[in-house]
Amino acid sequence: MNTTVLVRKPFAAVLAVGLLAAALSACSSSGGGSAKSSDTAKSTTAAAAPQPSSAPAAEQVTSGQPFGTACAAVPKDGAGSFSGMAKDPVATAASNNPLLSTLVTAVKQAGLVDTLNSAKNITVFAPTNDAFAKLPKKDLDAVLADKDKLTKILTYHVVPQRLAPAALAGGHKTLAADDLTVTGAAPDFTVNSAAKVLCGDVQTANATVYIVDTVLMPAS
Repeated sequence: MNTTVLVRKPFAAVLAVGLLAAALSACSSSGGGSAKSSDTAKSTTAAAAPQPSSAPAAEQVTSGQPFGTACAAVPKDGAGSFSGMAKDPVATAASNNPLLSTLVTAVKQAGLVDTLNSAKNITVFAPTNDAFAKLPKKDLDAVLADKDKLTKILTYHVVPQRLAPAALAGGHKTLAADDLTVTGAAPDFTVNSAAKVLCGDVQTANATVYIVDTVLMPAS
């Protein structure tokens, strides 16, 4: 009787140890497979993810952000800078911009300073000094001496609404009651098939300004 009991106990212990070892082995194998599957999934995801392109991004033009080759000539700070011009009405802002001194002289000669400064939400196509220099001196002097003709020319450069770059292309009625036409898309706009926008979307307190390289002439 005692011998039978002694024999059965060691056998049960051996059996229990064997089952425990088998269970541990199975768990170890399953865990390794899961880790391997996880690593494989990560590798697959990384391979499928789009890689950043090294190509340069296209130029983005947004409202309120000046664009164009002549913008570099605008002062970086002070009243004539973009931030300085944004604080003043358009005629005052132009008087602080060194690119527009001839235009300012013409505006004063025509008595349009108060008219432009008090206008609300306008767009001004502003010829540079070089644009006025393209005109023969005798013709420019004659225009400056003729207030009615000068007023007609200057108001032809003004549209009675703010035009963002996205709305610039197309036909627009001016304060001179004549139409002008803008073609192209930012940053490459042309006005009346002649004047190129050199620096566009310049903000003043009451206007959006597009600096152009040619004086615009009304048809009538």
